Amino acid sequence: MVLPHGGKLVERLDFREERREEAFELPRKNISLDEARDLANIGHGVFSPLEGYMLREDFENVLYEGRLSNDLPWTIPIVMDISRKEIKEIIEGDQIALFYKDEPMGLLEIEEIYRYDKKLYAEKVFKTTDVSHPGVAELMKKEDFLVGGKITLLKDPPSDFERYRLWPKETRILFKEKGWKTVVGFQTRNAPHLGHEYVQKAALTFVDGLFINPLIGKKKPGDFKDEVIIRAYEVLLDHYYPKNSVVLAVLETEMRYAGPREAIFHAIIRKNFGCTHFIVGRDHAGVGNFYGPYEAWDIFREYPDLGITPLFFRSFFYCKRCGGIVNEKICPHGNEYRVDFSGTKIRKMFLRGEKPPETMMRPEVAEVIAQFEEPFVK
Repeated sequence: MVLPHGGKLVERLDFREERREEAFELPRKNISLDEARDLANIGHGVFSPLEGYMLREDFENVLYEGRLSNDLPWTIPIVMDISRKEIKEIIEGDQIALFYKDEPMGLLEIEEIYRYDKKLYAEKVFKTTDVSHPGVAELMKKEDFLVGGKITLLKDPPSDFERYRLWPKETRILFKEKGWKTVVGFQTRNAPHLGHEYVQKAALTFVDGLFINPLIGKKKPGDFKDEVIIRAYEVLLDHYYPKNSVVLAVLETEMRYAGPREAIFHAIIRKNFGCTHFIVGRDHAGVGNFYGPYEAWDIFREYPDLGITPLFFRSFFYCKRCGGIVNEKICPHGNEYRVDFSGTKIRKMFLRGEKPPETMMRPEVAEVIAQFEEPFVK
């Protein structure tokens, strides 16, 4: 099986009750649900080789080079912001407790407190400082300082999808039990249309297993809600996929919408789960017109040492002349024969109370989505 990123799966866990009780005696920092989720991702090795929040050297190296200071590929800063007021109450060398809703979730050993430039961060990671970009908008809300250091996870955050929450240690055992030597990972923040299905099945023809790993967490308005995505995939897998070839599990983290850099980040995460291959689609992790349609493909050329094989697929569409699902590489017919699987078009149909045709989405999937009064994030 493919080794975790950096060669070792990180595990920073201590679920003993006495450790949680100790947390109440420490300086407290309140964190959001998405921050609690990423705390758990560090603790369980989803973000291996990170053992905590980045120190300045790693942070700046990631911004400028897209690599950690030891030259290991890494493209998205994993950091904890902190306010000027909070800084006055702690010093480097202290340990603080991270609380979500009055529950101690983790401990942070403060190794470094440093200021950072948000505009520089935005330019390097998102390739724009435009606040109409959702990732940039979220970044600009953060505090002006960062705190770095190793963490200890005391408790997993709550989840509405406990049935589908698997950590890398568990997926690696599961893939091994299934006899899968090659596994392709699929990242999604959408309910599946036929284009998604055909990309997944095309990739599955080359490997032993398919790992469908929807992102659960903060998303921009207009994206599908988490529960809609999961319900849609449940019904799709029930009716159209071989049971012994697919695993569905959630990735609980926020969307950054960082395009090419997030594509690399998503690949690294799936490598940690045990995937040998990773599907990179058109405009992966993109938003609006901030990135070119295949810019996320190009960045993989900069990372021959990534340790996971990207699979590049052009968008599929339904061709009325071909009478089936094809893409531009194999279909000779013009646009007038194409039915594109446009997410915007599908979203507008549901908002009008219409169901997409069977040439765009499986009827069982469309029916599930239609049952939700409001299937989209507001």
